[in-house]
Amino acid sequence: MADTVQTKIQNYRTAPFDARFPNTNQTRNCYANYLDFHRCTKALTAKDQDVSPCDWYQRVYRSLCPLSWVSKWDDQMEAGSFAGKI
Repeated sequence: MADTVQTKIQNYRTAPFDARFPNTNQTRNCYANYLDFHRCTKALTAKDQDVSPCDWYQRVYRSLCPLSWVSKWDDQMEAGSFAGKI
């Protein structure tokens, strides 16, 4: 299974269709993948496991989200004022 995940990550071009977000506006999809990446990283780090499976979420949110949003959210995370539940 790990080989198929790694293969999918290597062949990644753009965010795939996500049935949770069927509309053209992908704002929620962007935000959800940003949260999922940080949740995944936090959970796997707490278990002392490899965080490479979380790379998928990072690639998706980086392809969907404007860079200004991501940098703003990162700044808020560092300041401890990010509104999302991670």
